[in-house]
Amino acid sequence: MLKFAIVILMLALIASLGSGFYYLMIDQGDKTKRRTFNSLGVRLSLAIALAALIVYGVATGQLGHRNPWDAGPAPAASQVEGAAE
Repeated sequence: MLKFAIVILMLALIASLGSGFYYLMIDQGDKTKRRTFNSLGVRLSLAIALAALIVYGVATGQLGHRNPWDAGPAPAASQVEGAAE
């Protein structure tokens, strides 16, 4: 569920980026229209929500790394044997 929410927020960020570009091209610097600025505010809010969701996922342990090349910390037994020699 958390990963699905992250993907949805990423897609919303891309859509907001596209709408901001569209408004930038259509308005052509018209100072009475603030649609580009509003799109930036939406994009900023989405980015903050995405970052908060990722921090929450890492803090609760729902998000983590499962890299095959990362064996993790060395077992305690091998460290004790190395110290005894």
